[in-house]
Amino acid sequence: MNRLTQNYQLYTQTERDGRLPALDGARALFVLFVGCYHIWQQSWLTPNISIFGYYTSLDPWLRSGYIWVDAMLLLSGFLLYLPHAEAAENGGKAPSIWQFYKKRLLRIVPSYYLCVLIMLIFVALPGGSYNNPDGTFNAWYMGRDLMAHATFTHTLFRFSYIGSPLNGSLWTLGVEMQFYLVFPLVARLFRKKPALCYASMLAVAFGYRAWAATLPDTTLYFNQLPAQLDVYANGMALAGIYCAIKRRTKQDGWTRALFTGVLIVACCLIARLISAQAGESGYDHIRLGQMNRRFLFSAAVGLSLLGLLYGAQPLRLLMGNRVTRVLSEISFQFYMWHQVFAVQLKRWNIPVSEYETPWTVGDHTWQYLYVALCFAGALAISVLVTYAFEQPIARLGRGQRAGRKNK
Repeated sequence: MNRLTQNYQLYTQTERDGRLPALDGARALFVLFVGCYHIWQQSWLTPNISIFGYYTSLDPWLRSGYIWVDAMLLLSGFLLYLPHAEAAENGGKAPSIWQFYKKRLLRIVPSYYLCVLIMLIFVALPGGSYNNPDGTFNAWYMGRDLMAHATFTHTLFRFSYIGSPLNGSLWTLGVEMQFYLVFPLVARLFRKKPALCYASMLAVAFGYRAWAATLPDTTLYFNQLPAQLDVYANGMALAGIYCAIKRRTKQDGWTRALFTGVLIVACCLIARLISAQAGESGYDHIRLGQMNRRFLFSAAVGLSLLGLLYGAQPLRLLMGNRVTRVLSEISFQFYMWHQVFAVQLKRWNIPVSEYETPWTVGDHTWQYLYVALCFAGALAISVLVTYAFEQPIARLGRGQRAGRKNK
């Protein structure tokens, strides 16, 4: 038995055990795109790559990398609703609400609070971020920011969403936790009346974004939970479609070929949307462009995931293997830490350059070294926090000992 066959048998066994290995690679890839965007913001490094002898610029993919947060939320909606979709397809009971909240809180809250605490002690306070204009400390500034972050409502206020020194990337977790709060009810409605619930979520999202687009400044509004409901709806619908196909469709060569074609078409559509989004100029147009493309982009990403899950064996093995599983496990921490680490490196003047602002003058030696340090440092932090903090706490919360295998 060759290695490819062994890997494929391991892959299919993992699928039977309830995991979808290909989604490990998808999650890691989505987070990588966002990370590349944030590090590009600091380095201004835009390399060209050669594909079969043709050189192409990575600028559109780097410039619009923020859009992949929507893909992350789509994947979240898919995975959250998947147990409900499976239960509906097989006539089973809905998952326990208590277990849902317990699992989500163990996954998110400890690492999130750790990040907020570290940013407060080592960045915000030493940097005087909560000081008055005269330099005196303002406890009220700090207290309201901490309270908003502690309650995951920091996306709702300008001072904690835009002006906070406690890691701007954490806005996504605020939206996620707000969705978790209502998800059991939404999942129940989606299971009973999927078409009506789906249409309602889209109506709220489209209506909210239409209203937000009329405002003179959309900064505080374009990423709020109502603006993302159609993304979550697409993820939940994708879970239902996946389960229906799994039960009703024979998995043969023709099926694999068909869904590989779906994957290719979806990727082409994604590339077109990314190119168009990268062409937007000015913050107002960038935000409006993202809102206008949000539904179609998330739908295209959903189709690509469907094509991947049912597509050709080599593609599924490429995205679902031991390496991508590790990358997926540390992706949560990487998302939280990569941007603030990159910013701190610049503040510490690491690496050293003969230029005061090497990113503006195109100091390629500095740029390449800086980008390498950003990724290496962020990955090191991610591995440390994941395996020394996040997972031990999760096991403790589930009542498992450190050496016991997760079930």
